[in-house]
Amino acid sequence: MKKLALHWKIIIGMVLGIFFGFIMNTIDGGKGFVTNWIAPFGKIFINLLKLIAVPLILASLIKGISDLKDISKIKSMGLKTLGIYIATTLVAIVIGLSIVNTVKPGAGMSQETIEKIKEKYANDAGVADKLKKASDQRGAGPLQPLVDIFPSNIFKSFYNASMLQVIFFALFVGISLLLIDERKSKPLIDFFDSLNEVVMKMVDLIMLFAPYAVFALLANVIIAFDDTEILVKLLWYALCVVTGLAIMIGFYLILVSVYAKKSPMWFLQQISPAQLLAFSTSSSAATLPVTMERVEEHIGVDKEVSGFVLPVGATVNMDGTSLYQGIAAVFIMQVIWPEGLTFSNQLIIIATALLASIGSAAVPSAGMVMLVIVLESIGFPAELLPIGLALIFAVDRPLDMCRTVVNVTGDATVATLVAKSVGKLGNPKPKNWDDNYDKVK
Repeated sequence: MKKLALHWKIIIGMVLGIFFGFIMNTIDGGKGFVTNWIAPFGKIFINLLKLIAVPLILASLIKGISDLKDISKIKSMGLKTLGIYIATTLVAIVIGLSIVNTVKPGAGMSQETIEKIKEKYANDAGVADKLKKASDQRGAGPLQPLVDIFPSNIFKSFYNASMLQVIFFALFVGISLLLIDERKSKPLIDFFDSLNEVVMKMVDLIMLFAPYAVFALLANVIIAFDDTEILVKLLWYALCVVTGLAIMIGFYLILVSVYAKKSPMWFLQQISPAQLLAFSTSSSAATLPVTMERVEEHIGVDKEVSGFVLPVGATVNMDGTSLYQGIAAVFIMQVIWPEGLTFSNQLIIIATALLASIGSAAVPSAGMVMLVIVLESIGFPAELLPIGLALIFAVDRPLDMCRTVVNVTGDATVATLVAKSVGKLGNPKPKNWDDNYDKVK
């Protein structure tokens, strides 16, 4: 009897985790049981994925760059990658603003609901933490994101998982390998090639645990929701975000169909395990190893392309986050600062959300930190910021899960398009046990 494919196992784990979370919410001591005895297994899974993210980026990018043999190819691929990422991000922001201005989800919210949300969340530690992080980032100076790309201690960058710094170091090493004698560079290139194979095998082994980890992660998310009334009040806002994200997925599928000549349904099937993990973990960085494995082995993108495009995308390509920032900013203004809803302010939102997406860390809820910067760029009153964040805080985590799916799908789409444009999109070469796990070689 044929075993279930991996994505079906993950879906079953998600559904069971959601039901289990709802059941535990109704039992005395249920929340504590999930927090203490179930959630840690999800955390272990995320830690394992993060454990291999840095060595995977380092090995795949150095090997990919050294395989190009020509520095001019690096420039060409880099410009195409950044160009497509910027274009899709602009499309995402425009889609978000179009939806929120058409539906106006904040226009009909009652003062009673606003006061209830303000009372529950305005002084929440999570809101205060987002405001503090935004303040720290704002006070760092306009060129600080550029400065942060260049590491002073690469081992510190590895320890902190500073992805842009790791990418810079890998590019630096890869280009340097191209410029020295091949006899001297070959041993190091072979080492990183072997390291890349080992790490990819580690991804496959970690994925054996994925369905159980997803169960734990979703159960933990569900028990955090203790006020369904507020969630219902924010339904229109949430639907706007989810609709925008769904349209963005459709846009990606059109690009894949028209330019890469791949079936949209086939494409979704190949990357579905990465999408499901993105939904469960809310982290592009944690999902990166799985995204790379699916794009290389199941879509057919050459390693030298995926090794460059995907790590860069996990850091700078935040289409889902940018779309969310556009909708969230306008929604907040519709509720508590309608006089700020000018055309010029919305143009500023487009520009700031684009720049913020590049600086948005690939970790859970970083988008809300960047939202503060987007709001401040249009002169949003500082005293209203805690209330503004409180309005969307209750539904931020489930929406974060959804927008991470879009971020990861966007990364896979751009990798496919770039590979097609440079003649590096070949036939898929999946391992015969990747989806069915009959045996582990």
